[in-house]
Amino acid sequence: MAHEFETAKEVRLPASPEAVWQAVASGPGIDSWFMGKHEVDATAKRVRFRLGDMQSDAEITAWEPPRRFAYRAAPGEDGSFDAFEYLIEAAEGGTSVLRFVHRGFSATDWGDEYYEAFSLGWDMYLHTLGELLRYFPGRFATYVTADGPASAAVPEAWPKLLSTLGIPAEPVAGQQIRCHLKGLPTLEGVLDYTTAHYLGIRTPDALYRFHERSGLGLPIAIGHHLFESDVDDAAESAKWRAWLVNAL
Repeated sequence: MAHEFETAKEVRLPASPEAVWQAVASGPGIDSWFMGKHEVDATAKRVRFRLGDMQSDAEITAWEPPRRFAYRAAPGEDGSFDAFEYLIEAAEGGTSVLRFVHRGFSATDWGDEYYEAFSLGWDMYLHTLGELLRYFPGRFATYVTADGPASAAVPEAWPKLLSTLGIPAEPVAGQQIRCHLKGLPTLEGVLDYTTAHYLGIRTPDALYRFHERSGLGLPIAIGHHLFESDVDDAAESAKWRAWLVNAL
């Protein structure tokens, strides 16, 4: 059954409206906290998105720096579309309040589990936006993603991942983390985000994100933001894919 949806969020961010605008209304900025690769062309009023084989082209419907940014993707053959809106207000102490809305139409009703996961995913991404603004001001990241093996699409895979990373079964945000990973750099930093479905580790040069998706019938995945220069995203993705296969 066709389904209209809307997810609205409000977050306090540790940066000025101008800095928030740069993070949510530029391609390099969006890539540094959200998934995929983005190109924002204010002159042509277009936003282009790419993630693997998935691509979309959207029209910018509001461009009012540094206050309001909105865009709407071209509808698919079945009428499905996504639209995003960011409203930014200055707050005390050099901070900002971001009001965010993601609305759209899906020709398929994916079920309550999907839309709940959808909302929880935005909580994680907006937290990552806050981490970007607080700990990596003026820096941009390369987005790296990889899926685990099909066998990692079960609830039992998540505790196994935590154990492989050397993280307690009930992790607590704020604890120090040091993970030795075969074929990858040592992850040494802070556990900055933890829920039943997401794990985040912040290091001086990266925001590492692990996703548990068994409720959607999908394997564990990673979606990291690497702030080092000259990152080869394809090579890094291959390394992480190989690690996930071996670890899970």
